[in-house]
Amino acid sequence: MAKIFVTRQIPTQGIDLLKNAGHEVVVSSKDGVLTREELLAQVKGVDAILPLLTDKMDSEVMDLAGKQLKVIANYAVGYDNIDVKSATERNIIVTNTPNVLTESVAEHAIALILSLAHRIVEADQFMRDGKYVGWEPMLFLGNDLVGKTLGLVGFGRIGAEVAKRLYDGFNMKIVYYDTRRNEDLEKQFNMQFMELNDLLKTADFVSVHVPLLPTTKHLLGAEQFKLMKKTAYLINTSRGPVIDETALVEALKNKTIRGVGLDVYEAEPKMAEGLAELPNTVLTPHTASATEETRGAMSELAAKNIIAVLGGQPAITQVVLKYLINP
Repeated sequence: MAKIFVTRQIPTQGIDLLKNAGHEVVVSSKDGVLTREELLAQVKGVDAILPLLTDKMDSEVMDLAGKQLKVIANYAVGYDNIDVKSATERNIIVTNTPNVLTESVAEHAIALILSLAHRIVEADQFMRDGKYVGWEPMLFLGNDLVGKTLGLVGFGRIGAEVAKRLYDGFNMKIVYYDTRRNEDLEKQFNMQFMELNDLLKTADFVSVHVPLLPTTKHLLGAEQFKLMKKTAYLINTSRGPVIDETALVEALKNKTIRGVGLDVYEAEPKMAEGLAELPNTVLTPHTASATEETRGAMSELAAKNIIAVLGGQPAITQVVLKYLINP
């Protein structure tokens, strides 16, 4: 019987799979993120860890767990919380949960786009405050999506799903930037590849879908915001540090860009000072994958990865070190 530590309460599908496979499963009883001390105390002697993005999996954690630690199965598609190099050196398999959250995150990005363009959040608060006294021709004028240009910064699975829905459903023009071109999807969605600066100058909506790497931290900052249209909206459902959040607040205050929709933040759970007070924002608490279907599927996939590795089988979705070098 292997011992598995799960750092937070997650949907029971995966927990049940692990228990039914005959493993001892210890789930953190704390309602919230474990402190560093609490995390270190819990990992001693475990064969597998199922952490969240908020749990830093570094060499200290791995060494404290012991040589029997075989797998770290991240409950996320991103894995910037894990020192993959240190894990590889210790023959610890690292896995993530790609594919199962693609659709929900794409839908959330589109929800942010629609909320910004139609000023849904502002109008909702207006109603709740009892300010509506009758129809007005100029009240909360927003923007149509039809015919506008969507710029995708990063064109992996999620970016492709956003492109598909907004091209087919809203007849948007699609431009994209990525380290790799996808000529097949360029033809399918009549897309155009652009370098980042050209995309920022062109797009009416800029949606970010890149992993957090040394090369993508503060990929978008003050200089990039100046390149964008004053009427442009920025959406981020990837990782908070991809955007210089302090510079973003200034860009919004100065009307350098029109608005922003964020699901992730540079110093989560904190936001940059002044961001919450700005009316031209839609802010959600890292809930892009928060659907019953998706979070359950993430739980199952993480568990199946653990079961496979502990059973001497290849992981289903292993994170390979080379992807950190060539994203």
